Order: sequence, then C-alpha cells, then structure tokens
Amino acid sequence: QVQLVESGGGSVQAGGSLRLSCAASGYTYSRYCMAWFRQAPGKEREGIASIDRWGTPTYAESMKDRFFISRNNAQNSLYLEIYSLKPEDTAMYYCARDAVGSYCRGIYSRYFDLWGQGTQVTVSS
Repeated sequence: QVQLVESGGGSVQAGGSLRLSCAASGYTYSRYCMAWFRQAPGKEREGIASIDRWGTPTYAESMKDRFFISRNNAQNSLYLEIYSLKPEDTAMYYCARDAVGSYCRGIYSRYFDLWGQGTQVTVSS
C-alpha cells in the first residue's frame, strides 16, 4: 500500500522543539522529492520545506531559521526538526511526495500527489 504516515507531533511549550517523522511505504521512496506542509485552523495549507532525492533542502522564506528538513533513504523516512516553537506554529503538519520524481519544483501543494494524514503540533505560551 502506497502511503505516508507522520508521527512525532504533540503539545509543547513555547521555546521547545520537536522532531516530526514521516514513514513512506509502497513505492521507491529514494526516487522522489519530499516535502513538509502545515495547515492551521482557518488558514490555507503552507509549504515549509522540500528535499530532493539527493538530500538538498529548500525552505520557504519564512521557515529558514527554525525548521530543518532531512531524509534517510535507507529507512524510507523523512524528518522535520522545529526549534524555538511559537504558538503560531500550532497546526497540522503533513508530509507529501512530489507527483513527478527526483527534483523539487517548488513547495506548493499542487506539485504533490501523495499525502499523509498529518500530525498535530500544539504550542502553548
């Protein structure tokens, strides 16, 4: 079964950190660009970062300082580390697979065709 499963979310105090994970299965994970998105209540989904099959990351401009994306192709896993968490980081976080392949074309939802169910991150002040 082709799927993505996120984990690692939770409730944290402002200033804390989290490491989110995404487990891929059912396809050749190492061949695809992957990305993280988030969606807060009442807001549109926004791209955080993408990473190509070779491990080269790209970040949305507003996410460059506290978010770090990485991948382990041997373990079919994608990660997102978030530091200095703020209440405005509260959202559902999703991992996604690019619809085409190895190169990342941009951190926009329309470029990604496989999504996980999301993991909730809640940051309290």
